Amino acid sequence: MSAPKSPATDLVYRLEDKPPFANALLSAVTHLLAIFVPMITPALIVGGALKLPSEMTAYLVSMAMVASGVGTYLQVNRFGPVGSGLLSIQSVNFSFVGVMIALGSGMKEQGMDTNAMMSALLGVAFVGAFLVAGSAWLLPYLKKVITPTVSGVVVMMIGLSLISVAITEFGGGFTALGNGTFGSMQNIGLAAFVLLVVLVFNCMKNPLLRMSGIAVGMVAGYIAALVMGMVDFSVLQNLPAFTLPVPFKYGFEFHWTAFFVAGLVYLLSIFEAVGDLTATAMVSGEDYEGEAFRQRLRGGVLADGLVSVIATALGSLPLTTFAQNNGVIQMTGVASRHVGKFIAAILVILGLFPVVGRAFTTIPSPVIGGAMVLMFGLITVAGVRILMSHGINRREMVIAATSIGLGLGVSFKPEVFGQLPLKELFQNPICMGGLAALLMNLVMPDDNASRVYLSDDLEV
Repeated sequence: MSAPKSPATDLVYRLEDKPPFANALLSAVTHLLAIFVPMITPALIVGGALKLPSEMTAYLVSMAMVASGVGTYLQVNRFGPVGSGLLSIQSVNFSFVGVMIALGSGMKEQGMDTNAMMSALLGVAFVGAFLVAGSAWLLPYLKKVITPTVSGVVVMMIGLSLISVAITEFGGGFTALGNGTFGSMQNIGLAAFVLLVVLVFNCMKNPLLRMSGIAVGMVAGYIAALVMGMVDFSVLQNLPAFTLPVPFKYGFEFHWTAFFVAGLVYLLSIFEAVGDLTATAMVSGEDYEGEAFRQRLRGGVLADGLVSVIATALGSLPLTTFAQNNGVIQMTGVASRHVGKFIAAILVILGLFPVVGRAFTTIPSPVIGGAMVLMFGLITVAGVRILMSHGINRREMVIAATSIGLGLGVSFKPEVFGQLPLKELFQNPICMGGLAALLMNLVMPDDNASRVYLSDDLEV
């Protein structure tokens, strides 16, 4: 008996079809429109929050594009056991934004300079990526430890911890906090305009317009900022012609405490990749059960880890398989993995030109904040959905409530655990909430009480 497949009657090009050059290029550009803003925004947010020099932030953006291109090429081509062989696009993992900011801020407080801090952050991320690669053969066992309750709590804590960053950008960013312009009518008005445009597009019936809402909102906000004289182009002067990737550009350092914090998020990213790859197989009309799919899944997760190894070595934040392109597959009917080769080539080419990465650093903070308030709120709501996906009983409610209470409490008063050994583990809200959920899930007895499910027709 063959494994089940999703109906693929609407597909114009199936997985192994090779569209003509013009069709493939158009489809590649459509995919890029859906993922480009989420791809480069994490580097901009981390750069702003950690007050990185503009050239360092620009390098993060450039390497995010290069690494995403390399990773996408590995995924779609499936070299031996590496890669899913699906139209799977790699992009920067938003889950690491809050962790990087928290760890980096702590390192700066300890007196590290910017280079040493980036060396340590990327070194920890580099080693942690091997956890994902090694887990490709342990997926059945990990599912028993990291349940939807644990995953839901961690995703909620990621969203909640990022909202404080988003609202800071909304008011003008960390620079505005220093020069006294934070919360000015100019900043608030610009951020509110971006948010309004994003919301208007999200209310439209056309799926492509809805998916483009954040990109359109930021473009509209950037144009408004130009008119208001809020864009500084001085950072675009005297740029080299090309950005050459330099492995371990800032050196290599490793900190065990930071590794434990990042490792928890890496473990969560494994299940994010599994969900995204399963969804891609379904919308592509391919098997989503059975041995062939399990091998495809293993290859996708293995590629996920190896791609993050490459990305962090080059100087990018960690990557993961993106889900946004699944909507594009459904809209365009193009599931051909060969389109991924065009996407990969475009991303690498864009990343090699420093003017592209540096241009993104000219986006004013309120423009980023206006879009990110909604995006990070949606991450929080996604955590609720995961938490409720398999129903929730009294046991899960107690685990979730306790974990969120501890995690959110730490974000308000991190000094409460300042006297403990390895205090960085307990002072990070994502790690605190995740560890609490993980430990309680292992030790609390099962509760056979009836479960409450999130209604399938509930729109969140």
